[in-house]
Amino acid sequence: MAILQGKIIYFVREAPRNIPSILTQMAVIGWDTLPVASVMAFFVGMVLALQTGVELQKYGGQNIIGAIVGHSMVRELGPVMTSFLVAGRCGSAMAAELGVMTVYEEIDALKTLDIDPVRYLAMPRFIACIICVPALVLYGDLIGIVGGALISNLHPQIFVSYATYYDSLTAALKMKEIGIGLTKSMVFGAIIALVCCYVGFATSGGARGIGQATTRSVVLSFMLILVADYVLTRLLM
Repeated sequence: MAILQGKIIYFVREAPRNIPSILTQMAVIGWDTLPVASVMAFFVGMVLALQTGVELQKYGGQNIIGAIVGHSMVRELGPVMTSFLVAGRCGSAMAAELGVMTVYEEIDALKTLDIDPVRYLAMPRFIACIICVPALVLYGDLIGIVGGALISNLHPQIFVSYATYYDSLTAALKMKEIGIGLTKSMVFGAIIALVCCYVGFATSGGARGIGQATTRSVVLSFMLILVADYVLTRLLM
């Protein structure tokens, strides 16, 4: 996997020659994921506001609910949940597609034509992931914050005005927190692309092997995302 990462970084210099492939992958990873990301982020923000708001109301602290939702979405829930979504929706498809090409010797055919499969297949997916995952995270953060504001204002037990919610949010949420979330999301995007491409290239065993590779890519991506989340949180605190 480390060797594959080194090759991908080496071939990044060839990105201008692969713009159509990169844009195609960005459309699959970014644009096609927006509807699911919208629903997920909106309800995560609503649940977060509901859970914390009801508890804070018991102590008269519901006015800081905007800060809690904002911090939670931007620093943790936004990057992690969005990365899980991309890994499950796009990473699995990525591993399956490359796995099919490996099993049916299409990768060998590319090598015969003197086309490096890492440059042609892995590098565009890697660049698309490190661009689209942070963009999806920013979008998801915004939708989650809107969902939290909606439930905070409409729930009779919480009832925090939009102005109070916004003031609490802007007072607590700084550019540093947004930067931390974007840094995490770029690393998570790189992990998804690297793991899924590696698993796809290493697939063997026919149709059964393709199914196993798809499952393995998602599970390994989830595990590495959580490990990287802890490490990055510790380093960036």
